[in-house]
Amino acid sequence: MHFVPHTDAEVAEMLASMGLSSVDELFAAVPAALRLAGGVDLAPGLAEADVAGRFDAYAAANRPVGRGLVCFAGAGAYDHDIPSVVHALAFRSEFVTAYTPYQPEVAQGVLQALFEYQTLVCRLFGLDVANASLYDGASALVEAVNLAVAATGRQEVWVSRGVHPHWRQVVATLAAGTGHRVVDVALDDGLTAWPAAGSPAALVVQSPNYLGCIEGVGAAGELARSLGALLVVAADPVSAGLLRSPGSLGADVVVGEGQPFGAPLSLGGPYLGLFACRREHVRRLPGRLVGETLDTEGRRAYVTTLRTREQDIRREKASSNVCTNQTLMAVAFLVHLAWLGTAGLRELALRCARGTRYCREALLAVEGVEPLSGAPVLREFAVRTPVAAGVVVDRMVEAGFLAGVALGEEYGGGLLIAVTEKRTRAEIDAFVTAFEKAVR
Repeated sequence: MHFVPHTDAEVAEMLASMGLSSVDELFAAVPAALRLAGGVDLAPGLAEADVAGRFDAYAAANRPVGRGLVCFAGAGAYDHDIPSVVHALAFRSEFVTAYTPYQPEVAQGVLQALFEYQTLVCRLFGLDVANASLYDGASALVEAVNLAVAATGRQEVWVSRGVHPHWRQVVATLAAGTGHRVVDVALDDGLTAWPAAGSPAALVVQSPNYLGCIEGVGAAGELARSLGALLVVAADPVSAGLLRSPGSLGADVVVGEGQPFGAPLSLGGPYLGLFACRREHVRRLPGRLVGETLDTEGRRAYVTTLRTREQDIRREKASSNVCTNQTLMAVAFLVHLAWLGTAGLRELALRCARGTRYCREALLAVEGVEPLSGAPVLREFAVRTPVAAGVVVDRMVEAGFLAGVALGEEYGGGLLIAVTEKRTRAEIDAFVTAFEKAVR
């Protein structure tokens, strides 16, 4: 079966309006070297039922987390529990179908939800103002770098290799267009070894970092201030249950990935970019900001406010060109975090930390398994294995476990393992037993 969106009559009418005689003449300006001389070698079309059947077979070959594999993988996407209240509230039709709240008189519900979301992000990160979200953690980091460059007038940015490598790749890609100079800062025993001198616009550190190690954010903040730079911290929202907030340790901008709250593991997205900064940078805040005000009758109301219109009318001079956000994911994040509350968040983080410690100590007792770093960890840790990490992951699948993420040569190989509050002691014990067999 073939689907052609335009009839012959429509094509002829289009060509006539352009003064052309054929479709070939329409594409005559395309150089011959760029054309496919023999066409595209595609298989014949199939009936809809046949296509559906084939993709059902493809899907059946997968072993999804929760129904086929017990997940000990992390590296930025984590298998956390999502309370049923999240789906019940966040996926009500009023949120799912809501459009951009340009007209506050018909969008108070969405605007209030986003205002509450911003409030919780500020409390998590210990900063003054948060936006109404960005696409994901990587895009939030790019916006933080742009803000720091605009605020300081400097072009060089120091980025720790403890920052997620995918995030660093996104920063490097965007920097190729903006002209920022990105300097990678090496790790020493899993922690960032900052240079003592220089003139960067920002120091960018992740804590806990990609290897799960808790960085010295306070020391990085002191160094940033001595260099006249901003401190940008990529923070884990779960760790806020146990660790001091980055803002209280000197961070000027804090970004993060909101996936642990409200977003299941789902082939890479959609996810949620968290972004907060100090009040003095509010005019450079990317994207949307929802504020509280009073309507004409003196009642509390919510509106989009301080939106950086330069991103629309002064594009080449703007510090940000982001015009949208992840409203639905932000609402899910809000519901999940509000449901937990302060005590629930602490309990969740503590369960992760205790499970991680138990699992790490058990694995390090296995012959040939060594720690990649001796630094303290919270929910994630890396180990060296006597067998290649990729081989261990493959063998563990047969035992019913997604064992972790194999690290690249940049980190000296090894396996990155995450333990969330969903992992029971029985699952961890079974994981360690299978792991010991896999590394023999």
